[in-house]
Amino acid sequence: MLPTKKISKTRTRTRRAHHALKATNLCACPKCGKSKLPHAACAGCGYVSAKLTLPVGGRDDT
Repeated sequence: MLPTKKISKTRTRTRRAHHALKATNLCACPKCGKSKLPHAACAGCGYVSAKLTLPVGGRDDT
C-alpha cells in the first residue's frame, strides 16, 4: 500500500529533530591538564583519583 499524500520536508525534519549527535563531554585532568572523559583514567598520565594512578604506556613484551 502506498502513501496517499507526500510528506513535506518540514514534517520529515521535525520528526528527525532528535537524531542529531551530541557533543562528547570532556573535562581537564587535574594533574596534566589534558582533556579526558569524566570518571575515567587520563590517557596522558593515568590519573584517576588522589589515591589511584594507573600505569600508562605501551606493552613491553620483550
